[in-house]
Amino acid sequence: MERKEFSIARFLSSKSRFDNIVLLEGFIVGILAGIVGVVYRLLLSYGEKMAYFVVDYIKNNILHLCIWIICVLIIGFIISKLLKYESYISGSGIPQVEAEMIDQIDEKWYKVILAKMVAGTLSIVGGLSLGREGPSIQLGAMVGKGLASAFKRMKLEEKYLLTCGAAAGLSAAFNAPLAGVLFALEEIHKNFSPLALVTVMVASLTGDFISKNIFGMTPSLYFPLVDTLPLGQYGFLIILGIIVGVLGVIYNKTTMFTLKLYDKITFLKNNQKIYIPLLISVVFMIFYPDVLCGGHHIIDILHEGNFVLSTILLLLLMKFIFSLISFGSGTPGGIFFPLLVLGSLIGCAYALIVTTYCGVPQMYFNNFIVVAMAGLFASIVRAPITGIVLIAEMCGSLSQFLPIAVCSFIGYVVANMMKCEPIYHSLLNRMIKNGNHEISLEEKEILHYSVELGSCCLDLPIKELGLPKECIIISINRGIEEIVPRGDTILHLGDHLTILVNKENREVTKDILHKFFTLEI
Repeated sequence: MERKEFSIARFLSSKSRFDNIVLLEGFIVGILAGIVGVVYRLLLSYGEKMAYFVVDYIKNNILHLCIWIICVLIIGFIISKLLKYESYISGSGIPQVEAEMIDQIDEKWYKVILAKMVAGTLSIVGGLSLGREGPSIQLGAMVGKGLASAFKRMKLEEKYLLTCGAAAGLSAAFNAPLAGVLFALEEIHKNFSPLALVTVMVASLTGDFISKNIFGMTPSLYFPLVDTLPLGQYGFLIILGIIVGVLGVIYNKTTMFTLKLYDKITFLKNNQKIYIPLLISVVFMIFYPDVLCGGHHIIDILHEGNFVLSTILLLLLMKFIFSLISFGSGTPGGIFFPLLVLGSLIGCAYALIVTTYCGVPQMYFNNFIVVAMAGLFASIVRAPITGIVLIAEMCGSLSQFLPIAVCSFIGYVVANMMKCEPIYHSLLNRMIKNGNHEISLEEKEILHYSVELGSCCLDLPIKELGLPKECIIISINRGIEEIVPRGDTILHLGDHLTILVNKENREVTKDILHKFFTLEI
């Protein structure tokens, strides 16, 4: 793909209108990514209905079972061909977007969109325990890349649009625009610059608007709560936070272990390992269909009430095992929603115990389900702010913010203390290590940093910073004023710096810059 060559002079001369252009493009990406996300969500919804239709179709009928096994083999063949056609559609897609952001891979956006939508839908028709949220993020990001490609935008602009698309994709998948913004910035863009925040917010809100016009105003994962958990019951929250923190580490470890087990299967090519979970799904369709697909059926079960602890624990175990089998094969589909479903089951089991044996009022039953989802998410993904806001949005009120935050941060701290790497980082490192990827590099890249309170550069002139020679500060934004930097320019609290770096030593340079501009604790 031909791109405009980067020029400092052109960037500075167009800086006054660059923000407005990116903002407009973010809006366009929000529309397109929202549409793609809605279409994908509809396809998977129909696919899930088809899977449960098959459950009834093959029940107590050997002929129908044989027909379905043939259909499963055909589904596996099609998905394997799509994986061969475009290998970057495997898994959730979030590690691929992260790799794209750090220039480790160069995806063909049109191939990813087409193949991911078809293969993801077929995976759900086959009953696999996979989510739509990760793929929606990748699809949205590829929409952003497609727009950047169509208009031949420079790499900096493309990354903004990738982030915008990712936010809009998640927003459309969950009907949770703030969570879309925070996940895109916290996990993908890894930068909270004013331009990134505003642009991504516009894209996410646009995607959410389109989604709500189709699916209504209710979040896709909604639990009605009667009241806020009293402060006197927060001891139970602390215990639950520790539990989900430990279980999150177990989830991450077993997920990576399952991937290694699949690597040891040498009689099948990587794109053919899809047959394993598809054939296992036939067994679950016959004997335990509740664990099929992403987990919306389980959410419906939890809404009904009248639980037995042994039943919930068995459902948790079976869903966990089948999710590992499904995801480990490299099938196109995510872990985002299934891990929230696992969190809800953990919370349900815990709520049964504390309401039955510890005197906690029954009216707070759903509260434990909700906070357990956020805590497990924070432990596994290590993006606690996103988890807190996502679950709060699903409750439809910020009244649950404090208990959700308490459980999330405890789960986050426990996972950190156990020195477990975040799941998407592990998957990203594995992908980079195992693959021979086309790396797209340009000579220069733009980075953004803000001067934080307590940082070592605060109130110092630029010439005394000792920045690496590969770095050039090309502009400083101070409030609404834009300053041309000079050696004697003193950096103030809140100054937003635009810095040009060489890509060759970018990661080392970023570490140095991070120490300059942030407070090290």
